[in-house]
Amino acid sequence: MSNIRNFCIIAHIDHGKSTLADRLLEYTGTISKREMKDQILDGMELERERGITIKAKAVRMNYTSKSGQTYVLNLIDTPGHVDFTYEVSRALAACEGAILVIDATQGVEAQTLANTMLAKNANLKIVPVINKIDLPTADVDSAYEQMKEGLDVNAEPILASAKEGIGISEIVDSIIANIPPAKIINDEPLSALIFDSFYESYRGVIVIIRVFDGKIRKGMKVRFMASGAEHEVLEVGYMKIKMIEASELSSGEVGYVVAGIKDIRDIKIGDTITESSNPTKHPHEGYKEINPFVFAGLYPNSTSEYDSLKIALEKLKLSDASLVYFPETSVALGFGFRCGFLGSLHLEIIKERLEREFDLSLLVTAPNVVYKVKTKGKYVTIDNPSKFPNNADIEEIWEPYVEATIICPVEYLGDMLDLCQKRRGKQTSMKYMNVKIALLKYHMPLAEIIVGFYDALKSASKGYASFDYEHIEPQLGDLVKLEIMINSEVVDAFTVITHRDKAQTSAHYLTEKLKGIIPRHMFEIPIQAKVNNKIIARETISAMRKDVLAKCYGGDITRKRKLLEKQKEGKRKMRQFGRVEIPSEAFVAVLKIDE
Repeated sequence: MSNIRNFCIIAHIDHGKSTLADRLLEYTGTISKREMKDQILDGMELERERGITIKAKAVRMNYTSKSGQTYVLNLIDTPGHVDFTYEVSRALAACEGAILVIDATQGVEAQTLANTMLAKNANLKIVPVINKIDLPTADVDSAYEQMKEGLDVNAEPILASAKEGIGISEIVDSIIANIPPAKIINDEPLSALIFDSFYESYRGVIVIIRVFDGKIRKGMKVRFMASGAEHEVLEVGYMKIKMIEASELSSGEVGYVVAGIKDIRDIKIGDTITESSNPTKHPHEGYKEINPFVFAGLYPNSTSEYDSLKIALEKLKLSDASLVYFPETSVALGFGFRCGFLGSLHLEIIKERLEREFDLSLLVTAPNVVYKVKTKGKYVTIDNPSKFPNNADIEEIWEPYVEATIICPVEYLGDMLDLCQKRRGKQTSMKYMNVKIALLKYHMPLAEIIVGFYDALKSASKGYASFDYEHIEPQLGDLVKLEIMINSEVVDAFTVITHRDKAQTSAHYLTEKLKGIIPRHMFEIPIQAKVNNKIIARETISAMRKDVLAKCYGGDITRKRKLLEKQKEGKRKMRQFGRVEIPSEAFVAVLKIDE
């Protein structure tokens, strides 16, 4: 059993992580040529389209070396985006080593740096690989220099092309030679780390684990230490693309457990499984509750789809425990749900899955973060801008902050500094990885990066800059609630929380944008923006006018005047009682407020 190697692949998005996993599965004979397809571990259509891993996988490869020695190689795949950093850290905790993939054409990027730091914190042995060496734009020397200077990794990298299959045998040999074998501790009570889970209709929640101490077998009564739930194990086994049942999983092994669990909320990533009758005294460290950082309202375009949306969210929650939702009502949009997400990409993925998998047509309100507001000596948590207290009652506001890492070519450095300054960033460090590449670190409000920041960053750097962030302690902020009134009524869906210095600009942007989107009615419509009950911007949509004089051919002027006065009086009443129709494009305007 000392021949077990548990490892993961870490890389920036689109550096070839999934393609390398494909080649390893092919090289070790885990999957035949006939069954092989690109990105085989990315089962979701969305993952293939976007080229990112949304849901992590674990796969067991049996490999016989040239000397005739048999090895078990457990590849623990990790999600490929900053929103899922906690899941990445738990997957790394289940490994002894990591293959660090660097694109020879792009070099070290922000997520390469972030994931390398996570791997170093988990004390993993790093095997560096410079990928895509077959491309004409590959610059191996620059990638190697950035790896040494920026990542402080001094091991000699393996030159490879996952697409062409170059260097795969060297990578497998390096995994066996350099990554430490899993420690085998069978005489201790059971201690297994949960690093992933998914839902199956007939068997309930399937838990993916790494066993550190002891053994787990069918019929054993186990306890989940964080939730305190107890279940009987119905089946154990390991993943070899398909699930293969085994009699037991022992120390050092990676596999799955089926225990008839019906609610995925009972399973918490990073939790420790132990035997109920003989619990471990050493639960795994690093467990924490995952809380949503970004909230947005999801509303069906048609009120008849409300029940369909409710059922769809319930089903999606079974496969994604980090999704949080609860019903809410909006005056403008009707009945919907307030949903909590790990980040803006998580929001995009959930919306797209709801529309594709459940055939729904949805409207999403502007995403916002969670604020901690002190009123009358008490702290309240605000996840919906419309529930923000009046300014007179607020003593202090704490807003969530992140430490942002930006890696960009030196020629775009000025644009990056300008962009971060506009987004209220405070620079903490700047260093050069070589003469061409700079690394910036900023403390920024989370609210400033969840909408439009990534697009603005790519636009300002012509696509060359990369970006990553991690959450830090909240900071005090000078924030105000900006409300939009249409025809003297506050429309809650347009309410945003913004910095006091940006309120005037945002107010003018929104009122002008709404004036261009909302169609003209038979009456005049004022659009006003207010902060602390003070109007700071106004636009007016002029009324459509029916030609009431068309039937008058000549005649006395007093008759015409009488008809116009009658029309004016009718318009006054119409404005008093008229409802304004707001098209769905108007709600998208709030999303682009910072562009």
